[in-house]
Amino acid sequence: MTPNRPDAVLAMSPASAEMILHPTVLARLQSLTRLAPAIVTDFHDPAQTAALARAELLFTCWGCPVLDAPALDRMPRLRAVVHAAGTVRGHITDDVWHRDIAVTTAADANAVPVAEYTVAAVLAAGKRIGAVARIERDRAFDRERWQQYFPTWGNYRTTVGIVGASRIGRRVIELLRPFDLDVLVADPYLTRAPAGSRLADLDELAATAHVVSLHAPELPATRRMFDRRRLALMPDGATLVNTARGALVDTGALTDELASGRLHAVLDVTDPEPLPRDHPLRSLPNVLLTPHIAGSFGNELERMAHAAADEVERHTRGQPFRGAVRPEDLAHSA
Repeated sequence: MTPNRPDAVLAMSPASAEMILHPTVLARLQSLTRLAPAIVTDFHDPAQTAALARAELLFTCWGCPVLDAPALDRMPRLRAVVHAAGTVRGHITDDVWHRDIAVTTAADANAVPVAEYTVAAVLAAGKRIGAVARIERDRAFDRERWQQYFPTWGNYRTTVGIVGASRIGRRVIELLRPFDLDVLVADPYLTRAPAGSRLADLDELAATAHVVSLHAPELPATRRMFDRRRLALMPDGATLVNTARGALVDTGALTDELASGRLHAVLDVTDPEPLPRDHPLRSLPNVLLTPHIAGSFGNELERMAHAAADEVERHTRGQPFRGAVRPEDLAHSA
C-alpha cells in the first residue's frame, strides 16, 4: 500500500516538546506527514485555526490540551491521535471515542525503564542497599551486627509479589525470570499467571512476599489498596516498591510502619507528590525516595518518541496501530 502523508499537528507543552522532539524524531515526522510548524498548546487559539481544520493526525505528549467536544469541533478531519508517552487519561475524553478517532500510545516503550527500575529496586532491596548505604555514610558498617539482625539478607529463593499484571508488571515478571526468586502476581482481571509467576490473592501476596511491587492503575477500587490493614500483613523486614501511583498506598499508615523500622520502602511516587520538605519519609534510613524518574527520562525519551513515530508510520501505510487504546481499556488500566 502506498503511504499517504496526512496533515499533522503537534500538541503538547513547550517543555515536553523540548524533551521529546529529538531531531531524528522530528525529521521522521516531517517525512511521514505534512507537519504544521507550530506546537499547539491551546486548541482554541485563533492562530491555529487553519492548521487544526486540516489536521488528520495529532502527535501529542505531556501537556496536551483536553480533546473535548469544542476542541474536536475545530478538527473535523481528525482521524488519529498518537501519544508519545504513557497514559492518555489526561487529554482523551469520551468525545474522542464518539467520533471514531483512533488512539495509540507509546506506553509499551515507557514500560521498559519502569520495569528496569523495578528489577533494580527488587534486587537492591534483597541486599538492603539503601539502608546500609545510609548507615555506612554516617558510621562504619558493622557486618557482624547487621548479620545478626538480618540473617535472611540476599536474593536467593526470596518471594517477590507483583501487584497488577499491567504491561509494566508483566515485563517485570519477564525480567525476573533468570533469578532464583519465587514470583507471585495478584490481579483481579487475570485468569492465568504469566510465565515465571503464580497467581495469588492480594492478601496472600502481601503476607508472603519479601518484596511487594505495585503496578496497578489508580482507580477508585485501587486507591489506598495498601492501607493500614494490608501493610500490617507484610512480614517484618519486607520492602514495598511503588513506581505506579502514590495514591495506591495510605501514606500515613506507611509512614508509621516505616518509622517503626518494621518495613522498608522504595518510593518513586508518593501521595502527595512531591512530599513536603519536612516529611519524615525524606529522612528515614529504611526509605529510598526518588522523584518520579522510573519512567522514560533522559536518553530514554528518544526510545518513547521513536515508538510513537513508528505508530505514525503504520498509520500512513494503512496498518493498525500496535499500541492502540480502546475506551474499555481505560476502565482498568492507566
